[in-house]
Amino acid sequence: MRGVVYDGFGPAEVLRLAEVPRPEIRPHDLLVRVKAAGVNRADILQRNGAYGNQSFGESTLLGLELAGEVVGVGSEVDDVSIGQRVMAIVGGGAYAEFARVDRRMAIGIPGNLPFVEGAAIMESFVTAVESVSHVAGVGQGQTVLVHGAAGGVGSACVQVAHALGATVYATASASRLADVGSIGAVAVIDYRADDFESVVARLTDHRGADAVIDFVGGDYLPRNLRSLRPGGTLVQVGILSGQHATSIPLNLLLHNHLRLVGTVMKSRGVDEKRAMVRRFSEGFSPLFASGGLKPLVDQVFPLERAADAHRSVERGGGFGKVILAVD
Repeated sequence: MRGVVYDGFGPAEVLRLAEVPRPEIRPHDLLVRVKAAGVNRADILQRNGAYGNQSFGESTLLGLELAGEVVGVGSEVDDVSIGQRVMAIVGGGAYAEFARVDRRMAIGIPGNLPFVEGAAIMESFVTAVESVSHVAGVGQGQTVLVHGAAGGVGSACVQVAHALGATVYATASASRLADVGSIGAVAVIDYRADDFESVVARLTDHRGADAVIDFVGGDYLPRNLRSLRPGGTLVQVGILSGQHATSIPLNLLLHNHLRLVGTVMKSRGVDEKRAMVRRFSEGFSPLFASGGLKPLVDQVFPLERAADAHRSVERGGGFGKVILAVD
C-alpha cells in the first residue's frame, strides 16, 4: 500500500509517498481503507523531531485520525461489519491507504457526513470535549474564553462550550472574527489588536471567566490566570508560542483557588484514549447528526501532497482542519 514516510526529521520537504507494508489486524482491531485523514500540529512536531524517537502508538507513520471504510474485522469484534463507515483515533498510521484501528477508538460516522468531514472530527472534538467538559467542567450559564478559536481544536472547543450552554468568548485573527462568531462565540477578540485580559474583564464586569482553554502558552499564562474568576480553571492544551518556560503568579493561583491543568492527546495511554472516545461518543457524537456540532474543513490535499498540507498547517490562518484525501 502507499503511505507517507520520512527518512529523517526536518521541514515538510522530508515527506514522501512510498510503498509500505499493509498492517495486520489483531483480535480487537479493525482494518480500515482510509478515505481521509486529519492533519494535526502533533504531526508537525513529530516530523520536526520534537518527540525524538518516542513512540506514542503502534505505527511509525504519521497521522492520528482518519475516516474510512471497514475492510477487515478482528476475531473478537462482533459489533462492526465489513463496509461500515467509521472515523477513528489511531496511534499513528493514518497517512496511508489502510490503517489498523483499535475497535474501541472507532465510532460510526454520524448521519450522511462525507469522509472528508468525518476525518475532521475525532482529534479536534474528542480533545475539545475532554478539555471543556471533562476537565474544566463547563456547564449551562458559565463563561469560557477560548484562544486560537479559528483552528481545528479551538473551533471545536467553541462549539462544544456553546452546545453545553456556556457563554463563549474567543480570540482569533482579524480575518477570522466573523467565522468564529458564526459557530457560537458571543464576543471574538482580535488577539493582535486588543488585550484579551482587559476585554474579558470588561465583558464579565471584572468577575472573570469560569474557564480558559489555551493553545498558546508563554506569556499568555499569567494573563489567563488573571482572567479567571476565583475557583476558575485554566486548561493548557498546547504551546503554539514555542515558549516552554514562563512565570506563574503563584500568589494569584493560591489566593483565588485556581486550577491549572495540562492535557494532550498524543502522550495519553490507550485506556485513557478509549475513555475519551467513549465520553465523546456517548455525549456529543449525536450532535453532528442533529446539526448541534459541525466539522470544519479548511483545505483538502491529496495524500501525495502531504508536504503542502503540513505547510498549510504551519502557516496557520485557516478556519478548521486541513485534511488529506486518500484515493
